[in-house]
Amino acid sequence: MSYKNSLVVFILLFSFSAKASFILLPMDETTQQNHLKAYGIAYWCLDKKYKASWLLNYRGGSFLLPDAEEIRKECKIRGVSFELLSDSETNSILDEISSPSQNMENVILEKAPKVAVYTPKGKQPWDDAVTLVLTYAEIPFTPIYDEEVLSDGLLLHDWLHLHHEDFTGQYGKFFGTYRNAPWYIEQKKAAEVLAIKLGFAKVSEEKLAVSKKIRDFVIGGGFMFAMCSATDSFDIALSADGVDICEPMFDGDPSEGNYQSKIVYSKTFAFKDYILDRKPDHYEFSSIDMNEKRQLPMEKDYFTLMEFSAKWDVIPSMLCQNHTQLVKGFMGQTTAFDRELIKTNVLVLGENLINEEARYIHGQKGKGFFTFYGGHDPEDYQHQVGDEPTVLDLHPNSPGYRLILNNVLFPAAKKKKQKT
Repeated sequence: MSYKNSLVVFILLFSFSAKASFILLPMDETTQQNHLKAYGIAYWCLDKKYKASWLLNYRGGSFLLPDAEEIRKECKIRGVSFELLSDSETNSILDEISSPSQNMENVILEKAPKVAVYTPKGKQPWDDAVTLVLTYAEIPFTPIYDEEVLSDGLLLHDWLHLHHEDFTGQYGKFFGTYRNAPWYIEQKKAAEVLAIKLGFAKVSEEKLAVSKKIRDFVIGGGFMFAMCSATDSFDIALSADGVDICEPMFDGDPSEGNYQSKIVYSKTFAFKDYILDRKPDHYEFSSIDMNEKRQLPMEKDYFTLMEFSAKWDVIPSMLCQNHTQLVKGFMGQTTAFDRELIKTNVLVLGENLINEEARYIHGQKGKGFFTFYGGHDPEDYQHQVGDEPTVLDLHPNSPGYRLILNNVLFPAAKKKKQKT
């Protein structure tokens, strides 16, 4: 190329750069090299008080940011693909999105939510998919546990994730396989010491008190996200308020006779009519989980994200943003939810129709919202105790992990009246 032609190209590029007014983080399948870190850029911008927009169903749920040198620099540092847009190009995109013929919507993101992760002290980031992806995406969070929850520490946060906890006081029902394992013995002892320290005679009573605080946080306007055993065990704990469902190896005394008949389903967030599992050595809480009912090999284990109207059903549309509607399944202590046992006012966001199971559900409780996501790790099909941690640098475009980050940004959205 001649010097003259090179100069012309340079001038054109400089001219375009000077006229750029916006940055687009494309979230489609082929353009974005790191979907997960793109959420971190969006959060970083909100934390820096920049205005941002979430373009629902436009190129996989792209983000529109103002053009600033520090944003470009941050994208380059984190390896996030971005495109520079002029005012006219941006207006053209927004006009397309606003068209009644397009199932798209422009959602304004107002502020960076304050994120808390309910997790035992000493847990490593790879013990929990949410902690892992928050760390990878560089989204700041505060670890909290029972002491902070019971002292109303949740009031300082907007969004709460529940680590893979057992809120029923049965220690994850690991008794059958791991009763003699040093880690199980130590965790059980630590839970009992903490319960006594906090003024409770039993771990089950202390976890119930924690569950009620979390329930009140949601009712008051908080956002709660739970995965794996924290989903069904949370609801079971609430429904068994005042009922001893724990066997002697868990709390030192027998369970109540005929305790199934004393379960109150009206107290739960998402589930109804389930039957509790009475076997202390059985790695299952109730009939909610589909683990032992499903007949599906790994290579055929997928679930489909539901399609919602972005203009009318903004919330579920946000939570389902992705570059694919077909997401790889993955297992956990609680893998999937029996559709027959989900309350009618709870939305199913992702499902496997072959097994008639829901994988990803959402609902409202009081002024707040909750999302339950089955499984342990979206990129580790059958995570076992002691397995190596997932390396997210190998999965920067994970659709399953994107669903977690959709929920993290959900509280940042500008509230507006739902259309009727």
